[in-house]
Amino acid sequence: MTRLGIVVLGDVIGSRLAGPASSAWLRRLCAELDDVYGDDRIAPFGFTQGDELQGLLRPNADPMQAVLRASLREPRPPSMRWAVAAGEIEPGKGPATQRTGRAFLTARELATAARRRRDRLLVRSGDPMADLLLDDIAPLLTVLLDGLTDRQRAIGRLLVVDGLRQVDVADRLDIARPTVSVAAERAHVRDIERISRAIVGLLRLGIEGLVDPMSARTGGLQPA
Repeated sequence: MTRLGIVVLGDVIGSRLAGPASSAWLRRLCAELDDVYGDDRIAPFGFTQGDELQGLLRPNADPMQAVLRASLREPRPPSMRWAVAAGEIEPGKGPATQRTGRAFLTARELATAARRRRDRLLVRSGDPMADLLLDDIAPLLTVLLDGLTDRQRAIGRLLVVDGLRQVDVADRLDIARPTVSVAAERAHVRDIERISRAIVGLLRLGIEGLVDPMSARTGGLQPA
């Protein structure tokens, strides 16, 4: 029986130049994402010989956590190009790299479009209206993330990913609270959080239309 899922593709830009370091970084990232998503995964994260990360999540999962963690986990992480697509997936077992379905084809098309448009993140929900907004909003998240300094990235991870308060971040990094406040403002941390929430919200609105049993165009698909 066909199910719904969210496919996450993350391509390391210039991975051929990085060599084994790129694969080692992806291995660490996959382990972190497997741990973070847990039961929200349909299949374990994996990556291909071409250094493309692949994930398969349940429809209620937040795929932006993968983007945020990859962008903030280290002071100078590899540049990545992301494609996220909700849609049909075929039954199967094994890691995401061994799975298939319409959602994978859509994600692959998005990855090609992102490369052509020089966008770093594209997202599709399957709903035309939601996707019209996602097409303009989603790329902005990586624009903000790419502009962070090393210090802003470290502070951003503690605030955005780990959910710490500014006072706790100051204690963790042994710096003054005002320093954290200024860095967070210059890093546009609130905007990063807002855009991330908006992307996930639009994605879920689109998915709700896909799982509607009365929807003739989807044939009453059910979430995985």
